[in-house]
Amino acid sequence: MAKTKSKSKANSQTIAQNKKAFHEYLIEDRFEAGIVLDGWEIKSIRAGRVQLSDSHVYIKKGEAWLFNALITPLHSASTHVVPEPSATRKLLLNRREINKLLGKVEQQGYAIVPLSMYWKGHRVKLEIAVAKGKKLYDKRQASKEKDWQREKERLFKKAR
Repeated sequence: MAKTKSKSKANSQTIAQNKKAFHEYLIEDRFEAGIVLDGWEIKSIRAGRVQLSDSHVYIKKGEAWLFNALITPLHSASTHVVPEPSATRKLLLNRREINKLLGKVEQQGYAIVPLSMYWKGHRVKLEIAVAKGKKLYDKRQASKEKDWQREKERLFKKAR
């Protein structure tokens, strides 16, 4: 019999998630991007010292860049390197993907936000999305729907 991947194994590949993005934005298109990292950054990522909550993606001169992603350096980082926790990091995307992102972002109200960082093989990948900002009433409606779904699950659980 062939082995199948379990859900717990798939979830263990996730390094960090940006839960704030799902509250603040309506997610439309998703893309997978590679990320250029130094050695000390990989060590910190393996230790789970990553925050994507306030980060965002910009496109400058035909290249995608990740801003404000916080990778906290370990104390045992190399002595000859001065680590910068919130440095800008280059994202690796195809030209077609960058053109799609540019076309969407030029429309008013759209932004590119990172959703999650995960391992794919021995490489770190970043899931980014084209997203439109939610209005306050949209956030309230989403909160009500989430509460209703939670309550509905509780009621079904009691009925069984």
